[in-house]
Amino acid sequence: MKLENVLKNFHPKSPTFGNVAGCTSPDRLTGTDIMAAVGMTESQAEFGMEAFLAKNDISEEDKFSTVEALTQYAKKITPKLVAKAAGKKLGYCLIILAKMAFEDYARSAGSVCQCSACSGKGLIYKRKDVIKHPGITRLDGTVVIEPWIENEKVDELCVSCNGKGQMAHRCRCKGRGKVLDEAQTKQQGVPVFKDCPRCAGKGFNRVPSSVAFNAIRHLVPDLNERTWRRNWKPFYEKLTSKCFIEESIAEQAFSKVIK
Repeated sequence: MKLENVLKNFHPKSPTFGNVAGCTSPDRLTGTDIMAAVGMTESQAEFGMEAFLAKNDISEEDKFSTVEALTQYAKKITPKLVAKAAGKKLGYCLIILAKMAFEDYARSAGSVCQCSACSGKGLIYKRKDVIKHPGITRLDGTVVIEPWIENEKVDELCVSCNGKGQMAHRCRCKGRGKVLDEAQTKQQGVPVFKDCPRCAGKGFNRVPSSVAFNAIRHLVPDLNERTWRRNWKPFYEKLTSKCFIEESIAEQAFSKVIK
């Protein structure tokens, strides 16, 4: 049993009644058994289990715990050049890098974020001239009543999110990670697919390192892009890799417990 199969126990469905009897084997795993296995796994691989649950939006507390654990890990492996460049703002920088690393780790093709254009409202407010009355004009062009126009604040549908207030992180391949290889399809006469060149087959776009760079520059204005790529970026990517490593450890621990 894989760790991802545990997620359905956090969102149980309503019971369905039919003519098919459920499994009554004494060796079957019940929900209580799986939850006990999750607790035992968390005692052995706490970081990885919390990161996995936080990644799948099971608990808000796990998100804070994961970022806190990642920040503590960042303090232990902070390069000397990074610490020297950050100075007294090192603690704030590590928190930002930990949050950005977790965001990169938790991103998937199904995850969404708040639309930056409308701030999640789905509407954009602008001031425009609104015609209150079109006026009255005779056939000969004589204006009987002038048109009544007022400049008011109106709301328009946000074009970026189409009024949803949220933006999906999935790639233009619609999260599949595969696109049609037109050259091979034309040559072989059957549909041939290849990895999406935009997302490298992942189905979603990762958090650009430039976002973390711009966030750090607010605290360290003297930081330039060359120094970021040479000293800070490898450190930032190591934090993201730490989450995947800990999740893999939790996966192995869960497999041993469930056997």
